[in-house]
Amino acid sequence: MTEEKEPIQVEDPEGFARVPDSFERLWTPHRMVYIGGENKPRDSSEPECPFCRAPHQDDAASLMVRRGSAAYVVMNLYPYSPGHLLVCPYRHVADYTELTPEEAVEVAVLTRQAMRVIRAVSKPAGFNLGMNQGQVAGAGIAAHLHQHIVPRWVGDMNFLPVIGHTKAVPQLLEDTRQLLVAAWDANAGD
Repeated sequence: MTEEKEPIQVEDPEGFARVPDSFERLWTPHRMVYIGGENKPRDSSEPECPFCRAPHQDDAASLMVRRGSAAYVVMNLYPYSPGHLLVCPYRHVADYTELTPEEAVEVAVLTRQAMRVIRAVSKPAGFNLGMNQGQVAGAGIAAHLHQHIVPRWVGDMNFLPVIGHTKAVPQLLEDTRQLLVAAWDANAGD
């Protein structure tokens, strides 16, 4: 027999939190910093860009997974799923067509390696890969090109993101980063 829980009261001027129904709530107020733009650059200049600053920080602090010569791999600070990685050129460039041939090759190589490593670490059933070119296309930081590598599992798209606009990510970013870093050399190939 389940024990009756006392409802948690939150500030709610419209009174919606006090309306009883059969649903439990998964509150994710930490997402408000992203929605509010806390870590987004004030402008598109290189000094404001988090993808330009990341390579100059400690790997753990910047969630860096792998450094190449023209590009690097970093954890997404606001992941769609566990192990969501970004491949970024070091150079502050917005459009895929602006990459040098060397940058384009390394972005591709690091993407392939990241997929192999994620498969070894967490066994996803598939991936979403992509670049959002421009703010209108969904780029949160349009001024610095970045390729998304999003691992997917059968059944991972449940009611939470579809109805509740919430994503449950079951592992801390640093824990995932440590697993990927430890597995990189043995699993990346190339």
